[in-house]
Amino acid sequence: MDEQDRLAERFEASRGLLRTAAYRMLGSLSEADDAVQEAWLRLCRTDADGIENLPAWLRTVVSRVCLDMLRSRTSRREEPVGQRIPDHLWDDRDTGGPGDPEQEAVLRDSVGRAMLVVLDRLAPAERIAFVLHDTFAVPFEQIAPIVERTPVTAKKLASRARRKVRGTTAVPAADLARQRRVVEAFLAAARAGDLDALLAVLAPDVVRRADRAALPPGVATTATGARTVAEQTVVFGRRSRFAEPALVNGAVGVVVAPRGRLLLALTFTVDGERINAYEVIADPARLRLLDLAVLGA
Repeated sequence: MDEQDRLAERFEASRGLLRTAAYRMLGSLSEADDAVQEAWLRLCRTDADGIENLPAWLRTVVSRVCLDMLRSRTSRREEPVGQRIPDHLWDDRDTGGPGDPEQEAVLRDSVGRAMLVVLDRLAPAERIAFVLHDTFAVPFEQIAPIVERTPVTAKKLASRARRKVRGTTAVPAADLARQRRVVEAFLAAARAGDLDALLAVLAPDVVRRADRAALPPGVATTATGARTVAEQTVVFGRRSRFAEPALVNGAVGVVVAPRGRLLLALTFTVDGERINAYEVIADPARLRLLDLAVLGA
């Protein structure tokens, strides 16, 4: 085995961890693979004998590449306002480039859709600092040069990101737990297409409101009554596989995020053990105004 083969073997030993870190930083498997590949190319141009800790060196390089990629995202995926969301956006594969949809799904499930949505709202340096410290326990002294800050400022970046990820609840803990129980029952029934279970969790006079972009043509933006709302929920149930509970404006809501990218958010009015009303938000301008965070375990 020559020197290049030995170097490739050492790199492959770190590939899995590098890929996981890059995916959390970027939220896209194809982009994560690009970042890892760039790290390999840079390693090939470097005197590896002078690298004391190769895994740490590679992690630093991947983090810097990811930071540059996040900073270069000058435009976000914008969906048409007031129009139906195109069907292709409900394809739960990473369409940013070649990749393995099954591996993407495994990585996405390990992170959580809500977490990916919230991470996507962080500033690039906040996201890098948070992922490195809170997920991989990298000391701030090592994070600081990556994000081009002092260790103290890097710690502040991670702390600010952590507060955004956790959010602030607007209701007491007991009410939050009850809301979560009801919303999770609603989601489970929607995923199963279980009309009876939906009727059990919806108040008789429940009202569902939705932005036009969330609905197929011809469907009214307002629906009233448990059976009407439940039947429509069953019809639109395929979207529920992209859904996950989250904190939405301080209360339990739902984010719908194919490929980990926010397309819809649901807010609920819960009374006791039933849903009195819920709203489906799809307008990008309205989505940007929502305060989103991850629900605690």
